[in-house]
Amino acid sequence: MRDLVGGLRYLAAGQRWVVGHGRWLGFGLLPGLVSLAVYAGALTGLGFGADDLVAWATPFADDWSSPWIGLFRGFMTFLVIALGLFLAVITFTAVTLLIGQPFYESLSEQVDRAEGGEVPESGLPLWRELWISARDSLRILARVALYGILLFALGFVPVIGQTVVPAIGFCVSGYFLTQELTAVALQRRRTGLTEQLALMRRHRMLALGFGVPLVLAFLVPLVAVFLMPGAVAGATLMVRDLTADPDADTGSDADSDSDAAAGDAGAPAPAGHAGPAAGFGPPPSAFGPPPASFDPAGRK
Repeated sequence: MRDLVGGLRYLAAGQRWVVGHGRWLGFGLLPGLVSLAVYAGALTGLGFGADDLVAWATPFADDWSSPWIGLFRGFMTFLVIALGLFLAVITFTAVTLLIGQPFYESLSEQVDRAEGGEVPESGLPLWRELWISARDSLRILARVALYGILLFALGFVPVIGQTVVPAIGFCVSGYFLTQELTAVALQRRRTGLTEQLALMRRHRMLALGFGVPLVLAFLVPLVAVFLMPGAVAGATLMVRDLTADPDADTGSDADSDSDAAAGDAGAPAPAGHAGPAAGFGPPPSAFGPPPASFDPAGRK
Protein backbone atom coordinates (compact mmCIF):
# COMPACT_ATOMS: atom_id res chain seq x y z
CA MET A 1 0.00 0.00 0.00
CA ARG A 2 2.86 2.40 0.79
CA ASP A 3 4.32 1.85 -2.68
CA LEU A 4 0.92 2.41 -4.32
CA VAL A 5 0.61 5.75 -2.56
CA GLY A 6 4.24 6.53 -3.38
CA GLY A 7 3.57 6.03 -7.09
CA LEU A 8 0.61 8.42 -6.93
CA ARG A 9 2.80 10.97 -5.15
CA TYR A 10 5.40 10.79 -7.91
CA LEU A 11 2.65 11.44 -10.44
CA ALA A 12 1.40 14.45 -8.46
CA ALA A 13 4.97 15.73 -8.01
CA GLY A 14 5.54 15.61 -11.75
CA GLN A 15 2.40 17.63 -12.41
CA ARG A 16 3.48 20.19 -9.81
CA TRP A 17 6.91 20.38 -11.43
CA VAL A 18 5.61 21.31 -14.89
CA VAL A 19 3.08 23.75 -13.46
CA GLY A 20 5.95 25.44 -11.64
CA HIS A 21 7.94 25.53 -14.90
CA GLY A 22 5.23 26.77 -17.24
CA ARG A 23 7.45 27.07 -20.31
CA TRP A 24 8.18 23.36 -20.18
CA LEU A 25 4.50 22.55 -19.77
CA GLY A 26 3.71 24.29 -23.07
CA PHE A 27 6.75 22.69 -24.69
CA GLY A 28 5.60 19.22 -23.62
CA LEU A 29 2.02 19.71 -24.85
CA LEU A 30 2.94 19.81 -28.54
CA PRO A 31 3.46 16.04 -29.16
CA GLY A 32 0.27 15.20 -27.29
CA LEU A 33 -1.77 17.56 -29.45
CA VAL A 34 -0.46 15.92 -32.63
CA SER A 35 -1.22 12.43 -31.28
CA LEU A 36 -4.66 13.53 -30.13
CA ALA A 37 -5.56 14.67 -33.63
CA VAL A 38 -4.43 11.34 -35.11
CA TYR A 39 -6.29 9.22 -32.54
CA ALA A 40 -9.43 11.35 -32.70
CA GLY A 41 -9.63 10.76 -36.44
CA ALA A 42 -9.02 7.01 -36.07
CA LEU A 43 -11.62 6.57 -33.30
CA THR A 44 -14.18 8.65 -35.17
CA GLY A 45 -13.73 6.42 -38.20
CA LEU A 46 -14.10 3.35 -36.00
CA GLY A 47 -17.27 4.72 -34.44
CA PHE A 48 -18.89 5.27 -37.83
CA GLY A 49 -17.65 2.04 -39.36
CA ALA A 50 -18.03 -0.42 -36.48
CA ASP A 51 -21.52 -1.54 -37.60
CA ASP A 52 -20.34 -2.34 -41.12
CA LEU A 53 -17.24 -4.09 -39.78
CA VAL A 54 -19.32 -6.34 -37.50
CA ALA A 55 -21.82 -7.12 -40.28
CA TRP A 56 -18.96 -8.08 -42.59
CA ALA A 57 -17.32 -10.27 -39.93
CA THR A 58 -20.54 -12.11 -38.95
CA PRO A 59 -22.21 -13.25 -42.21
CA PHE A 60 -23.49 -16.35 -40.42
CA ALA A 61 -25.98 -14.17 -38.54
CA ASP A 62 -27.64 -12.71 -41.65
CA ASP A 63 -30.52 -15.18 -41.47
CA TRP A 64 -31.17 -14.81 -37.74
CA SER A 65 -34.57 -13.56 -36.73
CA SER A 66 -35.25 -10.33 -34.90
CA PRO A 67 -34.42 -9.32 -32.19
CA TRP A 68 -31.50 -11.77 -31.91
CA ILE A 69 -29.53 -10.46 -34.85
CA GLY A 70 -29.82 -6.90 -33.56
CA LEU A 71 -28.82 -7.85 -30.01
CA PHE A 72 -25.89 -9.97 -31.17
CA ARG A 73 -24.46 -7.43 -33.59
CA GLY A 74 -25.13 -4.58 -31.21
CA PHE A 75 -23.14 -6.38 -28.53
CA MET A 76 -20.32 -7.16 -30.97
CA THR A 77 -20.24 -3.53 -32.09
CA PHE A 78 -19.91 -2.46 -28.47
CA LEU A 79 -17.01 -4.88 -27.99
CA VAL A 80 -15.24 -3.62 -31.12
CA ILE A 81 -15.51 -0.01 -29.97
CA ALA A 82 -14.42 -0.97 -26.44
CA LEU A 83 -11.41 -2.83 -27.85
CA GLY A 84 -10.55 0.18 -29.99
CA LEU A 85 -10.66 2.46 -26.96
CA PHE A 86 -8.53 0.00 -24.97
CA LEU A 87 -5.93 -0.12 -27.74
CA ALA A 88 -6.00 3.67 -28.00
CA VAL A 89 -5.28 4.01 -24.29
CA ILE A 90 -2.41 1.53 -24.25
CA THR A 91 -0.81 2.82 -27.47
CA PHE A 92 -1.33 6.56 -27.02
CA THR A 93 1.68 6.98 -24.76
CA ALA A 94 3.97 4.93 -27.00
CA VAL A 95 2.98 6.89 -30.11
CA THR A 96 3.15 10.23 -28.31
CA LEU A 97 6.56 9.42 -26.87
CA LEU A 98 7.81 8.40 -30.30
CA ILE A 99 6.49 11.58 -31.91
CA GLY A 100 7.73 13.72 -29.06
CA GLN A 101 11.05 11.98 -28.37
CA PRO A 102 13.14 15.18 -28.73
CA PHE A 103 10.61 17.17 -26.68
CA TYR A 104 10.34 14.71 -23.79
CA GLU A 105 14.06 14.03 -23.86
CA SER A 106 14.69 17.75 -23.28
CA LEU A 107 11.99 17.89 -20.62
CA SER A 108 13.45 14.91 -18.76
CA GLU A 109 16.93 16.43 -18.93
CA GLN A 110 15.59 19.69 -17.53
CA VAL A 111 14.01 17.85 -14.58
CA ASP A 112 17.36 16.20 -13.83
CA ARG A 113 19.12 19.55 -14.16
CA ALA A 114 16.64 21.40 -11.94
CA GLU A 115 16.74 18.72 -9.23
CA GLY A 116 20.53 18.76 -9.09
CA GLY A 117 23.14 16.06 -9.37
CA GLU A 118 24.29 14.34 -12.53
CA VAL A 119 22.40 14.98 -15.77
CA PRO A 120 22.80 11.72 -17.73
CA GLU A 121 23.05 11.82 -21.51
CA SER A 122 22.83 8.83 -23.83
CA GLY A 123 25.43 10.24 -26.22
CA LEU A 124 23.52 8.69 -29.14
CA PRO A 125 22.43 10.55 -32.29
CA LEU A 126 18.74 11.41 -32.56
CA TRP A 127 18.03 8.83 -35.26
CA ARG A 128 19.49 6.10 -33.05
CA GLU A 129 17.38 7.19 -30.06
CA LEU A 130 14.26 7.18 -32.24
CA TRP A 131 15.07 3.70 -33.52
CA ILE A 132 15.60 2.33 -29.99
CA SER A 133 12.41 3.99 -28.77
CA ALA A 134 10.36 2.60 -31.67
CA ARG A 135 11.85 -0.89 -31.34
CA ASP A 136 11.27 -1.06 -27.58
CA SER A 137 7.75 0.34 -27.92
CA LEU A 138 6.86 -2.38 -30.42
CA ARG A 139 8.21 -5.03 -28.06
CA ILE A 140 6.13 -3.62 -25.21
CA LEU A 141 3.03 -3.33 -27.37
CA ALA A 142 3.41 -6.97 -28.39
CA ARG A 143 3.28 -7.94 -24.71
CA VAL A 144 0.30 -5.68 -24.10
CA ALA A 145 -1.50 -7.05 -27.17
CA LEU A 146 -1.22 -10.58 -25.77
CA TYR A 147 -2.78 -9.46 -22.50
CA GLY A 148 -5.42 -7.51 -24.42
CA ILE A 149 -6.46 -10.56 -26.45
CA LEU A 150 -6.61 -12.72 -23.33
CA LEU A 151 -8.62 -10.16 -21.37
CA PHE A 152 -10.91 -9.58 -24.34
CA ALA A 153 -11.71 -13.29 -24.44
CA LEU A 154 -12.23 -13.41 -20.67
CA GLY A 155 -14.65 -10.51 -20.99
CA PHE A 156 -17.28 -12.96 -22.24
CA VAL A 157 -17.23 -14.83 -18.93
CA PRO A 158 -20.34 -13.86 -16.93
CA VAL A 159 -19.80 -11.66 -13.85
CA ILE A 160 -15.99 -12.01 -13.89
CA GLY A 161 -15.81 -10.51 -17.38
CA GLN A 162 -17.66 -7.40 -16.23
CA THR A 163 -15.91 -6.91 -12.87
CA VAL A 164 -12.53 -8.58 -12.38
CA VAL A 165 -11.33 -8.47 -15.99
CA PRO A 166 -11.68 -4.68 -16.42
CA ALA A 167 -9.78 -4.14 -13.15
CA ILE A 168 -6.96 -6.41 -14.33
CA GLY A 169 -6.96 -4.58 -17.66
CA PHE A 170 -6.42 -1.23 -15.95
CA CYS A 171 -3.57 -2.71 -13.89
CA VAL A 172 -1.86 -4.14 -16.98
CA SER A 173 -2.27 -0.86 -18.85
CA GLY A 174 -1.00 1.18 -15.90
CA TYR A 175 2.01 -1.05 -15.36
CA PHE A 176 3.21 -0.83 -18.96
CA LEU A 177 2.30 2.85 -19.17
CA THR A 178 4.73 3.48 -16.31
CA GLN A 179 7.38 1.47 -18.13
CA GLU A 180 6.92 3.57 -21.28
CA LEU A 181 7.19 6.83 -19.35
CA THR A 182 10.21 5.85 -17.27
CA ALA A 183 11.95 4.65 -20.45
CA VAL A 184 12.59 8.29 -21.42
CA ALA A 185 14.86 8.85 -18.41
CA LEU A 186 16.22 5.29 -18.33
CA GLN A 187 17.37 5.36 -21.95
CA ARG A 188 19.41 8.46 -21.18
CA ARG A 189 21.02 6.38 -18.43
CA ARG A 190 21.90 3.70 -21.01
CA THR A 191 19.44 1.25 -19.47
CA GLY A 192 18.11 -1.27 -21.99
CA LEU A 193 14.59 -2.66 -22.16
CA THR A 194 15.58 -5.85 -20.34
CA GLU A 195 16.83 -3.91 -17.34
CA GLN A 196 13.85 -1.53 -17.51
CA LEU A 197 11.40 -4.42 -17.24
CA ALA A 198 13.38 -5.96 -14.40
CA LEU A 199 13.30 -2.65 -12.53
CA MET A 200 9.54 -2.33 -12.99
CA ARG A 201 8.97 -5.88 -11.74
CA ARG A 202 10.91 -5.21 -8.58
CA HIS A 203 8.85 -2.08 -7.95
CA ARG A 204 5.56 -3.32 -9.37
CA MET A 205 3.29 -1.68 -6.79
CA LEU A 206 5.06 1.64 -7.26
CA ALA A 207 4.54 1.31 -11.02
CA LEU A 208 0.84 0.52 -10.53
CA GLY A 209 0.39 3.46 -8.16
CA PHE A 210 1.86 5.74 -10.80
CA GLY A 211 0.29 4.25 -13.93
CA VAL A 212 -3.25 3.14 -12.99
CA PRO A 213 -4.49 6.62 -11.96
CA LEU A 214 -2.96 7.94 -15.16
CA VAL A 215 -4.78 5.33 -17.27
CA LEU A 216 -8.07 6.21 -15.58
CA ALA A 217 -7.43 9.91 -16.20
CA PHE A 218 -6.60 9.20 -19.85
CA LEU A 219 -10.16 7.91 -20.33
CA VAL A 220 -11.34 11.54 -20.11
CA PRO A 221 -10.96 13.32 -23.47
CA LEU A 222 -8.07 15.82 -23.66
CA VAL A 223 -6.81 14.93 -20.19
CA ALA A 224 -4.02 12.73 -21.58
CA VAL A 225 -2.61 15.64 -23.56
CA PHE A 226 -2.37 17.93 -20.55
CA LEU A 227 -1.06 15.27 -18.17
CA MET A 228 1.68 13.90 -20.44
CA PRO A 229 4.34 16.55 -19.65
CA GLY A 230 3.81 16.09 -15.91
CA ALA A 231 3.78 12.32 -16.33
CA VAL A 232 7.20 12.44 -18.02
CA ALA A 233 8.48 14.74 -15.26
CA GLY A 234 7.10 12.47 -12.52
CA ALA A 235 8.56 9.38 -14.18
CA THR A 236 11.95 11.11 -14.29
CA LEU A 237 11.71 11.92 -10.58
CA MET A 238 10.90 8.27 -9.91
CA VAL A 239 13.85 7.06 -12.01
CA ARG A 240 16.21 9.41 -10.16
CA ASP A 241 15.34 7.75 -6.86
CA LEU A 242 15.21 4.17 -8.13
CA THR A 243 18.58 4.42 -9.83
CA ALA A 244 20.10 6.28 -6.88
CA ASP A 245 19.18 3.29 -4.68
CA PRO A 246 22.10 0.82 -4.88
CA ASP A 247 19.68 -2.13 -4.87
CA ALA A 248 17.10 -0.64 -7.23
CA ASP A 249 18.66 -1.99 -10.43
CA THR A 250 19.77 -5.38 -9.25
CA GLY A 251 17.51 -6.49 -6.41
CA SER A 252 20.50 -8.08 -4.65
CA ASP A 253 24.23 -8.38 -5.13
CA ALA A 254 23.99 -12.12 -5.57
CA ASP A 255 21.41 -11.79 -8.32
CA SER A 256 23.50 -9.14 -10.06
CA ASP A 257 26.61 -11.33 -10.01
CA SER A 258 24.66 -14.34 -11.24
CA ASP A 259 23.09 -12.35 -14.09
CA ALA A 260 26.45 -10.97 -15.14
CA ALA A 261 28.00 -14.42 -15.16
CA ALA A 262 25.08 -15.86 -17.10
CA GLY A 263 25.25 -13.01 -19.63
CA ASP A 264 28.99 -13.51 -20.18
CA ALA A 265 28.58 -17.23 -20.66
CA GLY A 266 25.47 -16.90 -22.82
CA ALA A 267 23.60 -19.10 -20.34
CA PRO A 268 20.10 -18.47 -18.96
CA ALA A 269 19.61 -16.75 -15.64
CA PRO A 270 19.80 -18.99 -12.58
CA ALA A 271 16.72 -20.70 -11.24
CA GLY A 272 14.72 -18.63 -8.80
CA HIS A 273 15.61 -15.37 -10.49
CA ALA A 274 12.83 -13.76 -12.51
CA GLY A 275 14.07 -13.29 -16.05
CA PRO A 276 13.34 -10.10 -17.98
CA ALA A 277 11.11 -11.84 -20.50
CA ALA A 278 8.59 -12.68 -17.82
CA GLY A 279 6.78 -9.37 -18.45
CA PHE A 280 3.94 -8.97 -15.97
CA GLY A 281 4.59 -12.37 -14.46
CA PRO A 282 5.09 -13.47 -10.86
CA PRO A 283 7.27 -11.31 -8.63
CA PRO A 284 10.96 -12.02 -8.29
CA SER A 285 12.29 -13.54 -5.12
CA ALA A 286 13.76 -10.30 -3.85
CA PHE A 287 12.40 -6.80 -4.21
CA GLY A 288 14.52 -3.72 -3.98
CA PRO A 289 13.61 -1.54 -1.00
CA PRO A 290 11.06 1.21 -1.67
CA PRO A 291 12.56 4.57 -2.62
CA ALA A 292 13.11 6.72 0.44
CA SER A 293 15.39 9.49 -0.77
CA PHE A 294 12.54 11.50 -2.28
CA ASP A 295 9.40 12.77 -0.59
CA PRO A 296 7.07 13.85 -3.43
CA ALA A 297 4.59 15.34 -0.99
CA GLY A 298 7.21 17.75 0.27
CA ARG A 299 8.48 18.94 -3.13
CA LYS A 300 7.67 22.50 -3.99
